[in-house]
Amino acid sequence: MSSPAGGSPGPLTDEHLRSAFSALADGVQVHDDQSYARVSAGWKDRYRRRRLTVAILATIVFAAVDVVGLWALNSADSIPQVIFSDTEPPAGIDPGSMLGSP
Repeated sequence: MSSPAGGSPGPLTDEHLRSAFSALADGVQVHDDQSYARVSAGWKDRYRRRRLTVAILATIVFAAVDVVGLWALNSADSIPQVIFSDTEPPAGIDPGSMLGSP
């Protein structure tokens, strides 16, 4: 069914395509004008439901992270921990004894 090199398809190929497309077009059933609107409404509903689900999940994750963070801050020791100090430790004191609990 290939055409000659550099040439156009023959009339036989054109006729086969025309009959194939005609048979395909005859098989299409015409629906009322409301079909697209109904299907489109379904797509929009699924899209809204998906966005609402993602928003609810994001809110739950954010709230859970906040609760865990507040719990961790609340359970920490109330003794202030030295993170950085420019001063040298006093002579005669072991520097390791100045470390706080982990």
